[in-house]
Amino acid sequence: MKAELKSSLVFYGIAAIAMLLYIFSHISERHDLGGWMLVLFFFSIAIAFRSHKFLKGLSFTMIILAMVGAAMYHPQYFQSYGEFKYSSLIIPLLQVIMFGMGTELSLKDFSNVVKMPRGIIIGVFGHYLIMPLVGFTIANVFDFPAEIAAGIILVGCCPSGLASNVMAYMANANLALSVSVTTISTLLAPFFTPLLMRLLGGNFVEIDFFAMAWDITKIVILPIIAGLTFHYLLRGKVNWLDKAMPLVSMAGIAFIIIIITAAGRDNLLKVGLLLIVATILHNLAGYFLGYWSGRLLKCPEKDCRTIALEVGMQNAGLASGLALAMGKLSTAGLAPAIFGPVMNISGSSLASWWHNHLPADENIHTETVTPPNSITQ
Repeated sequence: MKAELKSSLVFYGIAAIAMLLYIFSHISERHDLGGWMLVLFFFSIAIAFRSHKFLKGLSFTMIILAMVGAAMYHPQYFQSYGEFKYSSLIIPLLQVIMFGMGTELSLKDFSNVVKMPRGIIIGVFGHYLIMPLVGFTIANVFDFPAEIAAGIILVGCCPSGLASNVMAYMANANLALSVSVTTISTLLAPFFTPLLMRLLGGNFVEIDFFAMAWDITKIVILPIIAGLTFHYLLRGKVNWLDKAMPLVSMAGIAFIIIIITAAGRDNLLKVGLLLIVATILHNLAGYFLGYWSGRLLKCPEKDCRTIALEVGMQNAGLASGLALAMGKLSTAGLAPAIFGPVMNISGSSLASWWHNHLPADENIHTETVTPPNSITQ
């Protein structure tokens, strides 16, 4: 314990020095050096957080922020290598991540629909009703350029991802319900996501329903089926792959975000602050409305917390892949790139608060579920 404390203090010290150098570089307009100092600051904070029980969940988010800082200051390193464009890696990486999600599923997750129908129905319907409408409202109120506004709506129309399951586990919420809502909402995505995008986002960008449905099937459904098959045929027999998948998922999400940030850097400089505010409002509205949907329909407190996390946390990685498939990575892809880090910060903070404030009905509707071992957007 003392060794961990000393190690964290060392990295906090490095972070402090890096921040001072960043401020100095900014004042002296040495932005090239300043960018790398900002990256060092976030990486040092990420390592320091690993030694703290309640800050550990923010470590991955700090790494994401380091990647975003690198892409904003040095976009040229993250756009292409010679003739090869890094954006071509986004969809294959998402397919690998979805395969990893499939390996964590079992038929038991589908049987939960019968055991907990009310919570799952509220979560799925709330998810595909609340976030798309909130995204549509924000996109119109803030009056963003059409393609950036479409990106906000796109985030709202996507299903939830494994990040919500991780946060539900951290919050001592109903993990079985969380996994089930994520699974069902993901399987429904090929129909609901393009339908809602056409209805709500069609005025901003042209939406081809069948093309988007096929893109979602390729990116999400087929890899999940492959992962589920792997789960039953080979899981436990290839130990190195079981251990590697969480790391591959996290590295994949980090790489996707850095590519999108680099591609949309100029647009971010124009609308960045306002888009961050809009994204935070979108995320927090999902938590609030999701939670109170459960409360109004008489769900146990634990289920209400789970529904809040499910509704508020989207699969931003999928939204990024769809933005790429639409040929609008540098515009419609910006909101998903921001939403990922925002929801991880807010979600882990909310999960930590709920972890320390257990509900009175904590033993109601719970089930033993293997804790998720990867975080995705």
